[in-house]
Amino acid sequence: MKGRLIIAIVSTTLEEAALAVGVLWGLPKLGIHIPLWVLIIVMVAWAAYTVTTYRIGSRALRKKPVDGLTAMVGSEGEVVSTLVPEGMVRIKGELWRAKSANGEIDTGEEVIVVGQDRLKLTVRKRSPGNLEAAK
Repeated sequence: MKGRLIIAIVSTTLEEAALAVGVLWGLPKLGIHIPLWVLIIVMVAWAAYTVTTYRIGSRALRKKPVDGLTAMVGSEGEVVSTLVPEGMVRIKGELWRAKSANGEIDTGEEVIVVGQDRLKLTVRKRSPGNLEAAK
């Protein structure tokens, strides 16, 4: 992770230097004059953008990978479109096609994954009884 940080700092510094050279040396040769305060604002905005994308990227890289679809069994989620008996659920921030194991489940209901069939999850309404059964 330290290597990524060093690369990010060096590349951002080079980008900022290229921007400054372009604005202070290149554009005036073309007859375009940009005030120094505009250059400073652009450089601060670029630095803020770089820091933000670095933090978001680092968070994504630290996220634990899912081992496979079978790792979804026991996961909890929410129904996005009514399961009659099939629909969509949101599990771990992702949308999945799902089939209800026991009848219709309305939008907004909390569910637990109890199985899978290819890329379709099988879910039940979340309750204390089926939470232990799924694990």
